[in-house]
Amino acid sequence: MPLGWPLTYTESSYICLMRAKRNYKEEYRKYGSTEAAKDYRVELNRYNRKNGTYGNGDKKDAAHSSNGQIIGYISASKNRANNRPKIRASK
Repeated sequence: MPLGWPLTYTESSYICLMRAKRNYKEEYRKYGSTEAAKDYRVELNRYNRKNGTYGNGDKKDAAHSSNGQIIGYISASKNRANNRPKIRASK
């Protein structure tokens, strides 16, 4: 496939497909072992244990405000949706 400039949509998508695929498992392993990630988990687990909600299956997560303080509990699905990118590519 000859690639001239500017690239057409099909040529640019072909280039994206030819790149190496991301190894999400490896990325997660690396992030989870950082000191920042460990401290974050410790803080949330300590808060849940202190309030007696650790592992009780209530499907709630400790929620953080924009300044990083824990503000209480909200449903896990809403809390995790807050951390996704606000603009999604349309299919």
